Amino acid sequence: MTKDRFSERAETYAQYRPGYPKELVEYVISFVNNKNLAWDCGTGNGQAASLLAEYFVKVFATDISEKQIANAKHLPNIFYSISPAENTSFPDQCFDLITVGQAYHWFKFDAFEKEAKRVGKPGGVVAVWGYNLMKTGDQSIDELVRNFYSKVVGPFWDAERKHVENLYQDIPFNFELLPSKDFEMKLEWKREGLVGYIQSWSAVQNFIKANSSDPVPEIQKEIFSIWPEDQIKTVSFPIFLKIGRIQLG
Repeated sequence: MTKDRFSERAETYAQYRPGYPKELVEYVISFVNNKNLAWDCGTGNGQAASLLAEYFVKVFATDISEKQIANAKHLPNIFYSISPAENTSFPDQCFDLITVGQAYHWFKFDAFEKEAKRVGKPGGVVAVWGYNLMKTGDQSIDELVRNFYSKVVGPFWDAERKHVENLYQDIPFNFELLPSKDFEMKLEWKREGLVGYIQSWSAVQNFIKANSSDPVPEIQKEIFSIWPEDQIKTVSFPIFLKIGRIQLG
């Protein structure tokens, strides 16, 4: 069963997690022959699904977290449901595109591959992507965040986080590979945006459960001491992508 690490702070996740750039979605769908049905699995609060909805007749979006979906953006052609990515009730060979944004590392890879090849059309596209630690362009703040990430909550990251740090290069992806490309998310944040993003980390939730205390107020104090109130910084997240095609036959 895929781990659920984000239900407890689903509202924080929805408010502070960065949205994906349109350029990423447009690149992915450039390989898609028909834009009838798309499946966004591990949809979270529907960040990718809401972008796909601009291009596809229908988008089916699944997640194991009911609370995440409760905070999702609802559009007329998005159909949300609670389901693990590895075992769905979708019919065979129905999807033109299958996407996974910042969730593939949580999946059971062999089981998901089998399910994707069952519900995806022959020649359909599978795209999985993730993003690594952000940068603010301020060396002092970036160092604070890196230290918090690796030392304060470092021991509380699930083992799956290593796949993100390795840019998914160590993850099985048994589809006919298509040319990949790197992207970047850029956001304009005040200091509260960074603190909110840190609060959404799964390692923070694991730390709180283990220690009955929240480590975020301490780093918030440090960030606020060097990031003036109301000052806006451009924050960037590097995105890595794996994309492939379901083989014919």
